Amino acid sequence: MDVRVGDILVMKKKHPCGENKFLVLRSGMDFKLRCTGCGHEIMVVRSKAEKNIKQIQRP
Repeated sequence: MDVRVGDILVMKKKHPCGENKFLVLRSGMDFKLRCTGCGHEIMVVRSKAEKNIKQIQRP
């Protein structure tokens, strides 16, 4: 799956704040994502993140 820095990922599951869109800050073996709702940053293993991606929005 081609995920680049700056992409917005629409996930299947929502963040606890209620938002399901995340901005990609870093990609590699794992992703560093920032919630577009509350700004919380998380690190997610690539295989787990790719399974939960519903859509990729490019700027």
